[in-house]
Amino acid sequence: MTTFIVAITIFTLAVFVGFEIITKVPPTLHTPLMSGSNAISGITVVGALVAAGHQHTLISAILGTLAIALAMVNVVGGFMVTDRMLRMFRSGRSTGGASAGKGGGADAS
Repeated sequence: MTTFIVAITIFTLAVFVGFEIITKVPPTLHTPLMSGSNAISGITVVGALVAAGHQHTLISAILGTLAIALAMVNVVGGFMVTDRMLRMFRSGRSTGGASAGKGGGADAS
């Protein structure tokens, strides 16, 4: 029971510290930091593969498979955010050249 209380205490403190750190990050840096942390979470995929591969019990195999699916969603989302962020910094000639004369200035997307 003591171990459980220590674990809950550490988790609670981590939530508060994480919240305080995230709220101090300027909006300019938020997207690059989040896309980087999502890409790093590929390590979670490796841990999930290990958990699912051991198959000690049926529940561990199910939870490991669920962890793989959720971690992959996180990794793919991180790369999608990174790609979107990088497209924002491309020059105007590659993205606006074809649609510059169409639609009278209104963007269809």
